[in-house]
Amino acid sequence: MEQDIDAFLKYLAKEKNHSQNTLAAYRNDLTQLAAFIQAERPKGRLSSNREFLLSYLLSLREKRYSLATIARKVASAKSLFKFMVDSGRLKENPLRNLASPQIAKRHPKLLSLAECRLLLAEPAKLSTPEAKRDKVMLELLYATGLRVSELMFLNVRDIDLERCHVHCSYGSSKREVPFDHRISQLLRNYINNDRLDLLYNEREEALFLNRRGGRLTRQGFWQIVKNYASQAGLGAKITPHTLRHSFAAHKLQSGAQLQSVQRLLGHAYVSSTRIYEQTRLAQR
Repeated sequence: MEQDIDAFLKYLAKEKNHSQNTLAAYRNDLTQLAAFIQAERPKGRLSSNREFLLSYLLSLREKRYSLATIARKVASAKSLFKFMVDSGRLKENPLRNLASPQIAKRHPKLLSLAECRLLLAEPAKLSTPEAKRDKVMLELLYATGLRVSELMFLNVRDIDLERCHVHCSYGSSKREVPFDHRISQLLRNYINNDRLDLLYNEREEALFLNRRGGRLTRQGFWQIVKNYASQAGLGAKITPHTLRHSFAAHKLQSGAQLQSVQRLLGHAYVSSTRIYEQTRLAQR
C-alpha cells in the first residue's frame, strides 16, 4: 500500500498543487491507515470489505481522537481509495458510502478591529522592560497569526528584518510569514535595545525573555494576554489564539484569498481556514 500512497501524494502535488503541509498531513493519516491494515491483515489483500475498514474507524475512536481528527482521517482514506479506483488500482471504493462523523461547527471567538487596537494599546501604558516586550509580542502575533507555541519558540535569528519575514516551525513543518515595515521597526528596536534589559546570559537565543532572562513560556504568555485583555475591558476569556483567529478573519475581510491565509496560518487543510470565512460571513 505504500506505493499507492506515494503515487497518490505525487498526484496531489502535481495535479492538485497541494502544499507540503497538506501532503505531510495526508501522508501521516494514510501511513496510520496502512499500518492498521498491515497489523490486522498482514497476509490479506486490500478488498472492498467495509466491515474491516469500519474497524479502522472504531480504532480511531478508541484512541480518543477528536471527531474533527477522525473526520479528517476518514476523508484522507476516502480520497486515497477514490484515487486507487480512478487509476485502476482498486475495483471499488470501500469507503464510498461511509459517513464521516458529524461535527458541530463552532465559530471561533474574534475581536473587532477596535477591540484589537484596545488590546494592543495596553502595554504602551507602561514603560517597564516587560511591557515593552509585551507590546512587541502582541503586535507580532496579530500581524502574523502565529500559533502561541511558534511565537514562544522564536529565536533572534528567526527574525529577518531585511526581508521582513519571520521563520517559524510547528512540528515537522516550517514556513516563512511576512510582516510590514512598522513591525520590522518594532522588532529592530526590541532586539537592539529592550531585549537587552531582560538579558542575563548572552548565550540565550530566545527572542522573548521572562524577567529571569530565560525563554518566556506559553503559560506565561497566556497570563500576560489575559491580564491586558482584562485591563482593556475585553473580559478574561481572551487568549493568544483569539488574536490568531482575529488575524485570519480580518485578512479575509480585507480581501485576502483563502489559500493565501491558509499558507500564512500553516494549515494543512483549507477546510481549517474556511471556518474563518464562514465566521466572517456569520458575523456581518
